[in-house]
Amino acid sequence: MQTNFTDEQLKDPLVARSNKILRACVHCGFCTATCPTYQVLGDELDSPRGRIYLIKDMLESGRDADEKTVKHLDRCLSCLSCMTTCPSGVDYMHLIDHARIHVEKTYRRPWRDRALRWMLAQILPHHRRFRLALHAARLARPFARLLPDPRLRAMLDMAPQHIPPASPSDRGHIFAPHGHRRARVALMPGCAQRALNTDINDATIRLLRRAGCEVVIPQGFGCCGALTHHMGREEQALHSARATIRQFQDIDARTPLDAIIVNTSGCGTTLKDYGKIFAGDPMQPQAERIARLARDVTVFLETHGLPTGREPGALRDEAPHFPDLGHAAAPPTSGLRPAREGGQGLRVAYHSACSLQHGQQIRSAPKTLLIQAGFHIVEPENPHLCCGSAGTYNLLQPELSGELRRRKVATLEATTPEVIAAGNIGCMMQIGAGTGLPVVHTVELLDWATGGPKPRALTA
Repeated sequence: MQTNFTDEQLKDPLVARSNKILRACVHCGFCTATCPTYQVLGDELDSPRGRIYLIKDMLESGRDADEKTVKHLDRCLSCLSCMTTCPSGVDYMHLIDHARIHVEKTYRRPWRDRALRWMLAQILPHHRRFRLALHAARLARPFARLLPDPRLRAMLDMAPQHIPPASPSDRGHIFAPHGHRRARVALMPGCAQRALNTDINDATIRLLRRAGCEVVIPQGFGCCGALTHHMGREEQALHSARATIRQFQDIDARTPLDAIIVNTSGCGTTLKDYGKIFAGDPMQPQAERIARLARDVTVFLETHGLPTGREPGALRDEAPHFPDLGHAAAPPTSGLRPAREGGQGLRVAYHSACSLQHGQQIRSAPKTLLIQAGFHIVEPENPHLCCGSAGTYNLLQPELSGELRRRKVATLEATTPEVIAAGNIGCMMQIGAGTGLPVVHTVELLDWATGGPKPRALTA
């Protein structure tokens, strides 16, 4: 694509990067075939190619964002399916990120939109505030249909029936490995996940400890910046990211880490991008170090190896201040549990989160581990298409999100599974709201198969 930025414009590093990205696009339109919003709306401006034209015109002219451009950019999920499809390697992720920053700086949204986005940015990245908000939402849910704005109704509907209490994994702590220490890892506990589902971190810690890992939980961890980053709130996102880098840097400085484990794939995509987010910043070297250490839990375990059962020390807690996370310990086993006791043979529909398969290009590791653990894995039709969660998208674009969820749930249920597994809390909440099937995190199944408790969703 030909561009016409001025020399003065190209002095801005973001503009220079966007110029390079735009020039890589050859207008082929392959991206439209895999864009979820184009599949639903059929509007060229709601496809990656159409949005690229809008972004080019906005940035190249140096003008403020207008209502039409904002409408179509807001409808983008940032699922990044277009990047997987693109034969020219167009870096759409960083282009849409730049566009959202420009929109946030130059466009004055209607006051309801501003208020809603401000509220989400002040609540979702803070797990204690979010937990309180979920309790309030449960109380207000009977009145949801009286609200005129579907986005407010979506917020009330988001609150789960069971809001878990705080877990030991919420606080900074070091969990000792069971048996010989094979690796030292830090676990990124996330923000929204700690309010919505504490079982995920608990299962991850149990699984890693049985695999011989010392697991370090950062003290007072907040948000990695992903949620506000994708809303275009650059300063707030950078503030969160800097705090995250410093926390992991301090842990790594005491005793070098082998990995930073991430079990929320949306966060993982952002963490791995820290080097580019902080390009030219004094903190870039530290950011690049953290990005290199970041590993999705399934990728780490695929290389490191699953535990084959409870080690001799697994029945006692080697972390003195907390009991073993979760249910009572099971008797030691010499290997993976027999059929059905640990879920072996269970028919599992695997949903690949967009941030995992497109953002991080991780597709095989979760399925390989589940099969290794004895589960029968099935995949839905069009597994590349988004479920409609996409961070705050299901709250800001509830109608589109709802249609994408309906389509995704239909394809998942068509595989006649006994349970649905995913690697991202947003996907789990989104899909769970549209099906009666239990929805669990991949690590919960792996934990169960290797000696942990049966996932709570399967005991209901």
